[in-house]
Amino acid sequence: MTRAVVFAYHDVGVRCLSVLIDAGIEIAMLVTHEDAPGDLIWFDSVAELAARYGIPTITPDDPNTPEIVAQIKALAPDFIFSFYYKLMIKAPLLAIPTQGALNMHGSLLPKYRGRVPVNWAIIHGETETGATLHYMTEKPDAGAIVGQSAVPILADDTAGDVFRKVTCAAEVTLHRALPALIAGTAIAKQQDLTQGGYFGGRRPEHGKIDWSQSATAIHNLIRAVAPPYPGAYTTLLDKPLRVLRSRVIDDVSNNDAKSVFFCDNHGCYVHCSGGGTLQLLTLEWNGNAIAPAEYLATFGNTELHLN
Repeated sequence: MTRAVVFAYHDVGVRCLSVLIDAGIEIAMLVTHEDAPGDLIWFDSVAELAARYGIPTITPDDPNTPEIVAQIKALAPDFIFSFYYKLMIKAPLLAIPTQGALNMHGSLLPKYRGRVPVNWAIIHGETETGATLHYMTEKPDAGAIVGQSAVPILADDTAGDVFRKVTCAAEVTLHRALPALIAGTAIAKQQDLTQGGYFGGRRPEHGKIDWSQSATAIHNLIRAVAPPYPGAYTTLLDKPLRVLRSRVIDDVSNNDAKSVFFCDNHGCYVHCSGGGTLQLLTLEWNGNAIAPAEYLATFGNTELHLN
């Protein structure tokens, strides 16, 4: 029987671990994370899945310590798999499995190597992304590709929408590739790293809206950081305004030096100084949801400049 040690977290971890279990792989150990205090947990638990199947589970702060490396080496796995595990798996661990160490990445490698690839793909206006199964090397997301599946990014998809598609793509990719991996006949294609870039993580403050950009660029930011992520934000009438959903109305040039915010009976809009008109569909002003009718009743239809 094929034996694996799995490093996993999040929905992709749950679905890909499910594929291995369904295929009859012996999961000798699951390595996962404790949920961080204060984090919004909007995804399924890989630890709960492992518990249902009696899979031994550990949650080390650092999986690369000599003690953990020795523990995993003693299990003599054929494979190591990493499915949305947060930490780097270093060379001593990668050298253990006899048939290779593989990672599932949430983009069409070599594009969007690194952190939060779904969010970055939306910010850059991509119309397609996907999931890629590749061999792990010491350089992150740089190993040879075993399988890949694409999914569309629609014009108004949020990061949550796209992440659900990528989760399905990851499950399909692993399910297709696994028989050849087990048989030792999988064909791996080296990446051309010049065809893609490496991107770092994002923090809540990166959601600040730059109103000098075009309506399309602002819309891409809003949907890339929409809930369950922290959301895009700005200031309106000296109070914080979170913009959680938007739609591009047009891309007509705007000669105004500043972007102009206004509401009418149909909704709230911004004529963007970088070009185009954006409808703001879901808003939170000063911590509370506010509909266009409420805004009009409180402030009238005065146009406001946004910096």
